[in-house]
Amino acid sequence: MKCNLFFLLAFSVCLTFGQNPINVIPKPVKTSAINNKFSLNPKTVIVANNTNSFEVKFLKESIKQQTGLELTIKNAHRIGSRIHLILEPESQFPNKEAYQLNILGDRIAIYASTNQGLFYGIQTLLQLIPFTTNATEIKLDNLMMDDIPKFQWRGMHLDVSRHFFPKDFIKKYIDYLAMYKMNTFHWHLTDDQGWRIEIKKYPKLTEVGAWRNGSMTGHYTDQTFDDIRYGGFYTQEEIKEIVAYAKERHITVVPEIEMPGHALAALASYPEFSCTGGPFEVGKSWGVFDDVFCPKDETFTFLENILAEVITLFPSEYIHIGGDECPKVRWKSCPHCQKTIKDEKLKDEHELQSYFIQRIEKFVNSKGRKIIGWDEILEGGLAPNAAVMSWRGTEGGIAAAKQKHFVVMSPGSHCYFDHYQGEPKNEPIAFGGYTNVEKVYSFNPIPKELSAEESKYILGAQANVWTEYINTPEHVEYMVFPRIAALSEVLWGTSNPNNYKEFEKRLISHFEIYDKKGINYSRAIFEVTSKVNRAENGEGVLFELNSATNSNGIRYTTDGSDPNSNSIQYLKPIEIKKGQTIKAALFENEKQKSAIVEQKFYWSKAVGKSISLINQLHENYNIGGALTLVDGLIGNRSKFGRDWLGFSGKDLNATINLGKTEIINKVILCVLESKGSWIYYPKKIEVFLSNDGKNFESVSELSLSEIQDVIGEVVLEVNSRKAQFVKVIATNFGKITDGNPGSGSEAWLFVDEIGIE
Repeated sequence: MKCNLFFLLAFSVCLTFGQNPINVIPKPVKTSAINNKFSLNPKTVIVANNTNSFEVKFLKESIKQQTGLELTIKNAHRIGSRIHLILEPESQFPNKEAYQLNILGDRIAIYASTNQGLFYGIQTLLQLIPFTTNATEIKLDNLMMDDIPKFQWRGMHLDVSRHFFPKDFIKKYIDYLAMYKMNTFHWHLTDDQGWRIEIKKYPKLTEVGAWRNGSMTGHYTDQTFDDIRYGGFYTQEEIKEIVAYAKERHITVVPEIEMPGHALAALASYPEFSCTGGPFEVGKSWGVFDDVFCPKDETFTFLENILAEVITLFPSEYIHIGGDECPKVRWKSCPHCQKTIKDEKLKDEHELQSYFIQRIEKFVNSKGRKIIGWDEILEGGLAPNAAVMSWRGTEGGIAAAKQKHFVVMSPGSHCYFDHYQGEPKNEPIAFGGYTNVEKVYSFNPIPKELSAEESKYILGAQANVWTEYINTPEHVEYMVFPRIAALSEVLWGTSNPNNYKEFEKRLISHFEIYDKKGINYSRAIFEVTSKVNRAENGEGVLFELNSATNSNGIRYTTDGSDPNSNSIQYLKPIEIKKGQTIKAALFENEKQKSAIVEQKFYWSKAVGKSISLINQLHENYNIGGALTLVDGLIGNRSKFGRDWLGFSGKDLNATINLGKTEIINKVILCVLESKGSWIYYPKKIEVFLSNDGKNFESVSELSLSEIQDVIGEVVLEVNSRKAQFVKVIATNFGKITDGNPGSGSEAWLFVDEIGIE
C-alpha cells in the first residue's frame, strides 16, 4: 500500500525543508523533505513484480550510467536498501501520469497506477541522483513527493524536411523529451524542401522528393545558395523502430504530412497532382511556394493512399495534416478548382481549402483517427472533428476552443525555438525573433479570453523547432536546451513566472547533467542581459544590466572601450542622455566571465519620450512594447530579433509627446523588408504635427516607391516646424500579391526607432 503523504505530514516530528535544494524540473506538485538519508550503494536492489519491464531495466541502466553502481533486480525484498516500483489500483491514481515518490529510511518507493507514472517517478529520482563515477555510496535526502501533470499534450516538434537528421539522433531527441516528462513528439516529415518518409505505393516520393540540388546558405535575406545535392529519408522499418522506441518512453509520435500547401517535394515526384502539371524541382530556398496540391479526385486518392500507410506506421490518435501557408494563386487560375468551387457551392478559395481539409478528415476518421492542423485550417470553416495547433499567436486557438474544438497552443511568441535565445549579435544565425528562457517560462497555455468551460479544450502546448538555419544535431540541441526545461515546467503546471529566479537556480544546476550527457546547450542565460526603461523624468532612458549569477560583478564603460576588472562597477541603471556606446561584461576574481555586451545608443529628441500606439503590436514581435520605438536603439537588419516591432496586417500609428514645444527639422523611421518572411515596406509614411495632441496637421509624406529607394532608415523632412506632438503613420502593405511568398496573406510591417531631429 502506498504511503499516505498527508498522514506522514501530520505525524512526522522531524519534518524539515531539508538542507539541499530539490533541483527537479519540472517542479513536482508537492514535496516535503525529512531529516534523514537514504544510502544508495552496491547492495541496493531494485524490487518490482515485473522484473522484465522496460521501466525496471531503464532504471537499472540509468543508475549504472550515472553512478557506476550496478544494482540487482529482484521481485521481492523486504529489508535493506531497496528501490521499489509499485503499481497501485487505478482508484489510487486516476490520472495515468501521476506518481508518488517517497525516500524514507532504507527504502525508495515509487507508486503509480501505470508504467507511465512509474517512468515519470524514475525520471524524477534520476534527477535527484548526482552524476559521479565509480561511486561506492551516494546519500539521498529523505522526502515525500506527490506529482501529477496539468496538461495532457506536452510536446516538442522537430522539422526534418529543411534539414535531415539521422535515426540515432531522433532517438536521442526522444530521450531528451522523456527526461523532462514530455509525452508528444511532433515529427514534421514532409515539406517543400524534402519528403522524408518512405511510402511503398509511391517510391518516387523518396527517390526524387527526398533530395534537392542545393540549399540556401546564410539568411534568407542574403539569397545565396550552394549546389550540393542534399537529402535523406527514413525507411518504414526505421520509423517502426523509432515509434517503438518512443512508446517505451511513453511518448506518442505524431507525424505531419503537409497538405494542401508545402507540397513541392511531393509534386516534384508526382507533378500530375498539381494544377499546372509541372515540371517542378524540390525547393532549394526556404519560404512558401505557389504550387500546391490540386483538389481533384486523383489527388485525394494519392493522399489517402499515403495516409493509409502513415496510419499503419503511427498509432497516434492524431495525424497532423499541416494546412498552413497555402497560397491560392494556382487555384484561382485553375479551371478544375474553379469548377469545384461552383459545383460544391463554395464561396471562394478559402472555402475550397476547407473543402480539401474536410475530405481528408473524413478519410482519417474512417481509419479511427483524428486530424490536427495549423490554425489556417480555421479559414473557410473548420472541419467537424479537427483539432487546431495555434501558431500565429493565440487567436486561432481561442477561436477553435470557443467552437469546442481541441487546441494545442504553439504561438511563435513563446514556443518557437528557432528564435534567438540570447543577444542576437552573439548567437548563430536564427530565423528571427527573441525568445529567451524567461519568456518561455512566462507562457500560459490557457488564454485569459477563455471561460473555464472553454479552457477545457486546451490540450496543452508544444515548442516548434524549424530547421532552415539548423543543420546539425548539435545545433538542434543548442536551440532546444535549456528552453525545453522551462516549457516542461509550464506544461506540468507548476511554473511560477513571478518566481523565475528560483527556477533559474534549479535550471543552472541541470547544466552539470547536460555536460555529463554531452548535450550541447546554450549558455545565454549567463550573458550580461540588458533592458531599456524610460527615465521617470522623461529625459532619456535608463540602461539596466543583469546577470543570472552575480550582477555586482558587472563592469562597464561609456566611451566604447572594452571593459576590464577595473572599469566602472555596475550598481544601478545607467542614465542615457546622449549618443554613446556602452560596453559591459561580468568579472569574477578579476577574470572576465561573460562575452562583452555592446550597445550603441542613437540620440534624438524622441528618446525616452511618452509614446502611444493606436494599433496593438503582434505578440510574437513585442519584446519591449512601444518604448522600443524611442529607446535609442537601432535594430539589427541581418538578425531581426528583439529590437524590431511587428504588425500583422495593421498600420503603425504612433504619437510621441515631446513634453514641450520643440523645433522639428526631420522625422526618421527605421523600416525593414524581407519578402521571404512576408515582411514588406509600408505603402506610405506620413508625419503629422500638433501643439495640443488633438488637432494634427499633415506635414510630410513618402510613397512606397520613394521608401524603396532608401534602405532602412526613411527620412521625412519637416523643415523647422514647431510642435509638441508628433504622429507617425506607416500604412501596412496589405495583402501580399500573387507570385510572392505568402501571397494572399496579410503582410508584416516591421518598424524600429522613430528619430526626431
